[in-house]
Amino acid sequence: MDFLYELAELSINGALVGLMYALVALGIVLVFKASSVANLAQGALVMVGAYLTWASMELLGAPIWAAIPLGIIAMFFIGRGIERVALRRMIGQPVIMVIMLTLGLEIMLRGLAPAVFGPVKKRLDLGIDTAPIIIGSIFIDKAYLITGVVALALVALAALFFGTRQGIMLRAVSDDQTASWSVGIPVERAIGISWGLAGVAAAAAGILWGSVQGVDWTLSLLLIKALAVAILGGLDSILGVVIAGLAVGILENVAPVYLERIGIAGTRDVVASLVILATVIVRPYGLFGREDIERV
Repeated sequence: MDFLYELAELSINGALVGLMYALVALGIVLVFKASSVANLAQGALVMVGAYLTWASMELLGAPIWAAIPLGIIAMFFIGRGIERVALRRMIGQPVIMVIMLTLGLEIMLRGLAPAVFGPVKKRLDLGIDTAPIIIGSIFIDKAYLITGVVALALVALAALFFGTRQGIMLRAVSDDQTASWSVGIPVERAIGISWGLAGVAAAAAGILWGSVQGVDWTLSLLLIKALAVAILGGLDSILGVVIAGLAVGILENVAPVYLERIGIAGTRDVVASLVILATVIVRPYGLFGREDIERV
């Protein structure tokens, strides 16, 4: 019975963390759905979103209810700016060159943000009570419960967005950019919107992650977890992001505990990498992705 309680506790808390991974991965999926380009800068955008929100509170003196919208709005325009200034110039270039550009942006921001805001970890206090929720013998982290539920709600909103006129436009661009041009859909604007929305997802994820682990450059390392989730779920599937996020979170939280008991330590950090490798080898289009999408 103790084993079942322990397994349930690890699985529940892992699932909540996985939902937060899903929110980070959402930015990758949004960009891919519109442009068929893997956004490798999403980890750094999460970090920047958290830093900007912290700066709004601590440097500008904005209350939390104002700092969060300011951070989200700022990241929307930063996302749009990245597409307009850097990526639009790459139109007609091989996809791999565009992906390398996003990777270069990730590396640059990862080094630049700590230089601007300082290397010391910042505290982003959202007023979330850290006392655990106790159900029988199961302890649930309240901070992860609240942030996980918020992350799930935001992913659900993104899914609903793709049923709107703007969302249908993005889906059309994703399916065939040339055909979209021919019927008058502004492809460049659609891709710009997708990057803006990726910035919004990054800001939301950065705020939530920053509230539970603080704000510093290590937030950018969430890129690896997000890639594992996006690749496993399918780079063009929002439903896949949720399912894969839950799977990666649970696996990452449960497997290391029992492997360490048989002498295999240090496995937590390699779970995401193993998920990426296994998915690419066994099912390269992911659980819910289209079979015709390309993997790099």
